[in-house]
Amino acid sequence: MTEYGRGPGSEPWHPEDPLYGDGGWGGQQAHAGQQSPYGGQPQQYPEQQAQQQYADWSNGGQSSYGGGQPQYDQYGHQHPEPQYDQYGNQYDQDQYGQQQYDQQYAPQAQPQQGYDDGGWGGGSQPQAHYPADPSDPYGQQTGGYGAEQPDLYGTPEAYPPPEPPTRRRAEPEPQRTDWDPGPDEGEHAFFAGGGDDGDDDAADDGRGDRRARGGGKPKKRRSGCACLVVCLVLGGGVAGIGYFGYQFYQDRFGAAPDFAGDGNGEQVTVTIPKGAGGSTIGQELKRQGVVKSVDAFIAAQQSNPRGKSIQDGVYTLQKEMSAESAVELLLSPKSRSNLIIAEGRRNAAVYELIDKRLGVKAGTTAEVAKSEYKNLGLPEWALNHKNVKDPLEGFLYPSSYSAAKGQKPEDVLKQMVARANEQYEKIGLEEKAEGLGLEGPWELLTAASLVQAEGKTHEDFRKMAEVIYNRLKESNTETNQKLQFDSTFNYLMKQSKIHISESEINSNPDPYNTYYHRGLPPGPIGNPGAEALQAALNPTDDGWIYFVATDGVEKTEFAKTHDEFLKLKDKFDAASGN
Repeated sequence: MTEYGRGPGSEPWHPEDPLYGDGGWGGQQAHAGQQSPYGGQPQQYPEQQAQQQYADWSNGGQSSYGGGQPQYDQYGHQHPEPQYDQYGNQYDQDQYGQQQYDQQYAPQAQPQQGYDDGGWGGGSQPQAHYPADPSDPYGQQTGGYGAEQPDLYGTPEAYPPPEPPTRRRAEPEPQRTDWDPGPDEGEHAFFAGGGDDGDDDAADDGRGDRRARGGGKPKKRRSGCACLVVCLVLGGGVAGIGYFGYQFYQDRFGAAPDFAGDGNGEQVTVTIPKGAGGSTIGQELKRQGVVKSVDAFIAAQQSNPRGKSIQDGVYTLQKEMSAESAVELLLSPKSRSNLIIAEGRRNAAVYELIDKRLGVKAGTTAEVAKSEYKNLGLPEWALNHKNVKDPLEGFLYPSSYSAAKGQKPEDVLKQMVARANEQYEKIGLEEKAEGLGLEGPWELLTAASLVQAEGKTHEDFRKMAEVIYNRLKESNTETNQKLQFDSTFNYLMKQSKIHISESEINSNPDPYNTYYHRGLPPGPIGNPGAEALQAALNPTDDGWIYFVATDGVEKTEFAKTHDEFLKLKDKFDAASGN
């Protein structure tokens, strides 16, 4: 037993032992004496390493107490075992050992006996006296290389300490420097699934080092999601280019989309606004589902000789019609579902037509006209006249209007009043009234309504206008400024008769009875058309003051004197059987 309580231990492995060393791992190959491949030091286990710190630093340089054996040559002579430092370099045993001993142990240790120069002796040796440390069971003696020496195996940069063969790890594979990054190695971080975060990179490097030291092949880190995103982006770009390219070709060179046939049987009401051109009409038809494209309709309209004569109004068409069929139907009177107001039609009859077309209760439009006439667009000169039965009379201008179910009566009435205002401004009704001896456009409009009601043919309108103006003159001694028109009496009676008794006419004091009152009636008795208006503005100047419908239906004859009138009257009585 030594002063540390341990025996000399087992002898080191013999060089001839097949398990001894690996034949040169330390890089120092033995010669002559087959030097230890571990730098001259016997292979030891961890429990033996602790003994090396307390070696005998005599000339022999023995590294442990009782654990080493002397080395012999082939002749049996003992040789001191060469010593190596921690870096594998051989140093002089005597000089280095003596120096270390003199510096560290000479002042403290007693002369040791029983040792030869480097070998194991059989005698006993005096124990060295070291200052004891209560916390160290072995006295915390200074190591063989001095307390001031750093631990060269305790730093991250140091080489690992020698280990026995059974505990050695495989040497790291040499790093390749001539490799070419392929599809599985060296990808960009985006395709390899890497990120920009520094912590992730550090973690990846650590895992890479461990894999390299362990000899494993680096794991592929291709990101399938990233590849899928790239494919989708590229595919979307190609699809977008193809779509817009096809649209460009169709717009420039392809035929416009169009339906085939005369429609699917589903009817639809289409309103064509006034003054609408082919593009506006095509847009409305496409919105209603009649045609498939505006361009197809424009092409069909231009190819039809009568295509530009499509009138405004309401048309009944079918959905999904070919553009050519739609143009043909718009040109056909059968498709027109407009509300057509004839010349001379009274407002009462117009209201009934609107009710039927809109599908509302009878009398609805008449009530709206009576209560809302001031809000329907009448001009100032048409308001505030006395004894007028209907302020809208004469302003429901004869024309074609859009009127279908779902519309409101006031909307249809506004269309008609707006059309009347447009036409009256166009012909200068307000400016020309004074030149005809009338008090404003209201009386001129009333006279035009009388021309429209009494004239049988268009050729009679101008003569009828002259008769009216001549009878209104103060110099008229034939009728004493009374018009004596049956049409005014029929208007107030809401009838249309030819044979009226003189007693009935002469006894009714209503302001509209021109047999009873002088001058014009309080207002128009119907809605005059364009020809009646023009006749009222441009009457003849032949001296006509009488007229009689000699056949009672279509033929009207005029006279300048009362005697001529009587002859025409006899002619009428003969034709009517009176």
